[in-house]
Formats: sequence, structure tokens, C-alpha cells
Amino acid sequence: MLKSSFAQRSAVTWSLAGALAATWGAAWGAEAVRVPVVSVGAQSVTTGMEMDGVVEPIKQSSVSSQASGRVSALLVKAGDLVKAGQVLATVDDRETQTGVQRSQAQLVQSDSEMRNAQLNLARARDLQAKGFVSQAALDTAELQFKSAQAGRDQAGAGARQSALSQEFTRVTAPYDGYVSDTLVQAGDLALPGKPLLNMYAPTAYRVVVHVGVSQMASTRAAAHLEVQLPAASGGEWVKPVGQQWMPAADALSQTLQWRIDLPNLAHTPWVPGQQVRVRFVAGVAQRMALPATAVLRRGELTAVYVAGGPGFVMRVVRLGSQVGAGQVEVLAGLSAQDRVALDPVQAGLLGAQPATATSHK
Repeated sequence: MLKSSFAQRSAVTWSLAGALAATWGAAWGAEAVRVPVVSVGAQSVTTGMEMDGVVEPIKQSSVSSQASGRVSALLVKAGDLVKAGQVLATVDDRETQTGVQRSQAQLVQSDSEMRNAQLNLARARDLQAKGFVSQAALDTAELQFKSAQAGRDQAGAGARQSALSQEFTRVTAPYDGYVSDTLVQAGDLALPGKPLLNMYAPTAYRVVVHVGVSQMASTRAAAHLEVQLPAASGGEWVKPVGQQWMPAADALSQTLQWRIDLPNLAHTPWVPGQQVRVRFVAGVAQRMALPATAVLRRGELTAVYVAGGPGFVMRVVRLGSQVGAGQVEVLAGLSAQDRVALDPVQAGLLGAQPATATSHK
């Protein structure tokens, strides 16, 4: 009895599955998906050597204190936007405050001595005019006044130096920019020349490329250079506004450094430390290319759907670099005049058929 009931349920299930399959097949046959295709052909692309470079700001600084002492407060953190003259950190200023007080006291003392010498000189001149003192006494009074005047100037310079040392305990931003990282905490010892933090100005960037000595001749012979924008900004190739190569090679890596100044764009896509592609363009050649939107990427698989027979056939391809706005070079896997689906997702549906082909230039 149990076996008979199970057999009946299985028969009903397979009948429903067959009916659904027939219904879906009819639906697919009635509404076949038409996918636009493009005829693959050769087009002019730039040739040359591509390398990786690292973006860095042109204006960057390691900010340190000009005074010695403990860091009493660190007022910024990594990522903060600061203005020129803004206080970034303070150093313990008790010693410098003592110096300021001492110099002020010396200034008051020297000022009093100069005033006293000035009065003595005036009296000596008056008495010498009346014949009560000799010329030697007047000369002595004049020398004493000049000495007191010099002492007063020296005390004034000491007061200004003490005030400047007091100002050095306040570490300020040299220009508008971002704090990239901090190197100390409150309580650490600050010394002249010891960096407290690093900062940069987000106004201009460059790409640094390390080229092997053996490749230097090829890169210097390039017609021009191009830098690829990040994928989020379109991935297009742009020309730099300047370039410079360092004439000395690194002794360990045996590489020379290229510095490529990047253009200032409306929405700057550059981020310090970002890796970008740099192309040393040697010339122009005919290469096979197709729209990047036609490429299906699944993990390490790179393929396209090629029109063949009643529908589409998936074909694995090997791609090169981007060669234009939304275009990618095809190194292997396709031949001239192959018709490739522009929408690989739609082309992978059951019953999808190619629409009228358009030429690709």
C-alpha cells in the first residue's frame, strides 16, 4: 500500500514538472530575447610599455618642533583638514616661560641703567659748560651712556629671542592640507628635527614610477606618456602636465625614478598611495578591440558570447589593456568579423538570439 501511494505521488510530481517545462519552453519560444551584437574588427590603438606607478602629493612635509620638551597636547589626528597657521601640537613651555620672564627683567634693568646714564650725561654736560668738571669727566659720562644703551639693545634682543622660543612651543601648520599620519602622542619627547606628524596639500599630485635600468632607453624614447584614471572615474587615459626622470639609479633595486605630474581635474580622483597604470606610448598600431561592457567576468574567467548557430556560444578570451573610452583590446580568442553580444547577461539566457549586428570602429 505504501509503495503504491509513493508511486502515485511520484507520477503526479513528474507530470507537473513536465507540464511546467512545456509551459516554460513555449514561453521562451514565444518571447525569444533579442540581444544586440557588434562585429569585431581592428582599430587604431596606442602601443608601448605599461608600468605601475604610485600617486603621491607634490607638496608634502614632515612637521617637527623647533623646541625641546615633552609634547603636552596633540590637537589633530590622521585625516584632519587643517589651515595654515593652525596649532597642531604644543610642547611643555615652562622652561621657555622662565626664559621670557628672565629676559623681561633684564630688559627693565638695562632700561633703568640707560636712563641713569642719560641723566648723568646731561648733568656732566651742564657742569662742564659752567666749568665745574673737566672734559675727561664729560667723556666718561658719554661712554657710560653708550655702554648702557648697548646693554639695553642687547636685553631687548634677548627678550625677542625668548618670545620666539616661546612661540616655537606651539607647532603650527605651514599650509592648508591634510594630516596623513601622526608620529607621537602626548607625553613623548619632542626634539628639533624629530617629526611629530606628516601632512600634505591636496592641490597637486604626481605619479612615481620605478623603471629598470635596462628599460630606461625604451621609456625615454617614448613619444609621450599617459596615465590611466581609476576605474571609478572611467578608466580613461590622460596626458600628464609634466614629467621628470632622476639621473641616478638606486644601488639596490637598479631602477631609476620617473616623476609624472598629474593634471588637476574637476573631481580629483587621485589618492596618495594609490596604484595607477602608466603607459609609455611608442606609436599607433591596428589591434582588435571590443566594448568592455561585452566582457563577462566570473572570477578568473574572462569570456564573451559569440553569435553562432541559433543562439550564442560562450568563448573564453584573453584581454589586453583599455585602448579608448570603454574599449578593451582582445589579444586572443576572437577573429575578425565575429559577432559578439553587447549584453553578456542577456545573451546567456535560454533562447537568446542575436539582433542585427552593428559595425565596431
